[in-house]
Amino acid sequence: MKPYSLKWKMEKKDNGKDIKEYLSEQSLSRRALSDIKFAGGSIKVNGKEQTVRFRLQEFDVLEIVFPPEELNDQMKGENIPLSIVYEDQDIIIIDKPPFMNSIPSREHPSGSLANALVHYYEQTNVLAAVHIVTRLDRNTSGLVLAAKHRHAHHLLSVMQQKQSLYRFYEALAEGVFEKQSGCIDAPIGRSPDSIIERQVRSDGQRAVTHFNVVNQLSQFTHLKLQLETGRTHQIRVHMAHVGHPLLGDDLYGGNQGEIGRQALHCKELRFTHPFKKTEMVFYASLPIDMKSILEKG
Repeated sequence: MKPYSLKWKMEKKDNGKDIKEYLSEQSLSRRALSDIKFAGGSIKVNGKEQTVRFRLQEFDVLEIVFPPEELNDQMKGENIPLSIVYEDQDIIIIDKPPFMNSIPSREHPSGSLANALVHYYEQTNVLAAVHIVTRLDRNTSGLVLAAKHRHAHHLLSVMQQKQSLYRFYEALAEGVFEKQSGCIDAPIGRSPDSIIERQVRSDGQRAVTHFNVVNQLSQFTHLKLQLETGRTHQIRVHMAHVGHPLLGDDLYGGNQGEIGRQALHCKELRFTHPFKKTEMVFYASLPIDMKSILEKG
């Protein structure tokens, strides 16, 4: 497979710009530009190698070729089936099942989504490391967005920082909600007694979760939630903080009688494609364990 490359045809408004300025306008990171210059990439104008100081003119064709990505020798590919929702040369979206890590951990060094993607990339000749943009906890199911090269990862990460990559979740939370909708704005930090557990604390990072009640049942509530920020365990911590832990969430006080994991599912992703500039919307149906609880009521 050829190295990843990008091409642009200059317009009148680009007259006199040097390549470095133009690439900055295209949101190419400094690290990416450094790699292109010094780690095996190339910069060409009309097929001829140029430096970043070269001044562009209307109708020039600028091409940048990214160097091959260094793959992690410790990350082994595993032949694990993937439920692929969407894929193109820049991104891939997976419907992750529960009980699968996004990346390997000390407790679960294999069987992760990343391991599965390494194998899939090997089979489909994608010469790239794994770049997971929207990770999910091991026991959370649903949509995961991954970039297929570093530049796409950078652009999508910028979108996350600007809060223009929207994630919507569905959850089952204990108890009856007094309000049909609301916003939880409470900072989250590490629990002093655990390397895993998080808690609401005044010195934590700002965390904002919006919720809407989909259906109020006798013992629990079906919720739709949107993350404004993306802190570790954010929805789980916030729901426990307001007295409504998620069903099955043993870490944050949820009842495990109905389900053996936190009842949380990333149902929808919505964002503008970083290269096609088109609005992308994806959905993933609720998994069987959450559906069965809702059907029983």
